[in-house]
Amino acid sequence: MDKLIIRGGKRLKGEVYIGGAKNAALPIMAASILASGLHSISKVPDLKDVLTMGQLLANFGAGFHYEDRNVFISTERMSKIEAPYELVRTMRASILVLGPLLARFGRAKVSLPGGCAIGARPINLHLTGLTKMGTDIKLDSGYVIAKAKRLKGASIYLDIPTVTGTENLMMAASLAKGRTLLENAAREPEVVDLANALISMGAKIKGAGESLIEIEGVDDLKPLEYSIIPDRIEAGTFMTIAAITGSEIIIKDCRPENLEALILKLKEAGLSFESFSDGICVAGLSRPRVADIKTMPYPGFPTDMQAQFMALMCVADGTSIIRETIFENRFMHVAELKRMGADISVDGGIATVKGVSKLKGAPLMATDLRASASLVVAALAAKGETTVHRIYHLDRGYEKMEEKLVKLGADVRRVKE
Repeated sequence: MDKLIIRGGKRLKGEVYIGGAKNAALPIMAASILASGLHSISKVPDLKDVLTMGQLLANFGAGFHYEDRNVFISTERMSKIEAPYELVRTMRASILVLGPLLARFGRAKVSLPGGCAIGARPINLHLTGLTKMGTDIKLDSGYVIAKAKRLKGASIYLDIPTVTGTENLMMAASLAKGRTLLENAAREPEVVDLANALISMGAKIKGAGESLIEIEGVDDLKPLEYSIIPDRIEAGTFMTIAAITGSEIIIKDCRPENLEALILKLKEAGLSFESFSDGICVAGLSRPRVADIKTMPYPGFPTDMQAQFMALMCVADGTSIIRETIFENRFMHVAELKRMGADISVDGGIATVKGVSKLKGAPLMATDLRASASLVVAALAAKGETTVHRIYHLDRGYEKMEEKLVKLGADVRRVKE
């Protein structure tokens, strides 16, 4: 198990290249199940979750090869339809194989998912939607066991705009008989990227990025040849790093249009932006100003940026209010930030953050992916040395983060425990 040792307080400068979006890569890899043949996906980040999804596809009998941010998946010889607990327990996105397996093979056995412990995140909306499409579903010994002769189009209303639920049902509907309507669908850029990937395979999808998505099922799809969008959360994290360290950083391969809510709040906190054709330059103040946030489904402020933004507010000039409305357990980073001298009080889903002039380095324990990122953000601005333990969480969502930080001038070392 690795840890990061960070000596903070340094101004950073230079360019950082953003990798492909993990949350787009995983569903698009799962979509390869839908068509027999050789699939090619580019700009795939070198992350543990990507390799876990590759292992899961290999478990079904697919060929999987990762090389230099390119994934090649051969699905002609797929024969198994079971996603075992040993693979699924570490990654919630594993549930995304359920819809494609049902659509292509008419049956699936998928373990209930694991992943970060940031809330219940039930999959009932996935199962309800698949049932409306003609699936017989049983829960047995921690597994979803599903059967359907051929999925049928249906009108499905999602009680909440679930991202993985929208993606699972959209993939399933691509090979269903007839038309499927997904109402109150998730609108995230990663959902749009999956829809575009499916369309490139021959799927008929309208409305991705809006609350109503229409899918007209087809009889078969062709293999993927697709390039993943940049990771907006990685880009947003580096914007926050520029803000907390008072630095100027050029972020390459970034799509600012996918981060409008975050950018507005960072501007409120004093960050300035200058756009280029292939990226954006961000520059922070010597001390950030306060800004309140409330996490919301896209296009609102992303829950995946809440922890990093809280770290920024820990050193802001004044008091900020942070409301978390998506996940009930997503304040687990608060205890670790307080070890660094942060002044934070939590009441239910509301955190009140009183900015201090300086954080102090401390030994810290990462609890989940975005909490890990927030601790790195805070450590880069802290006085003295910070050790972040259990960074395997960080490695699930950030590709070689310490190497990118070192290139910007940060004092960061990865050490084996």
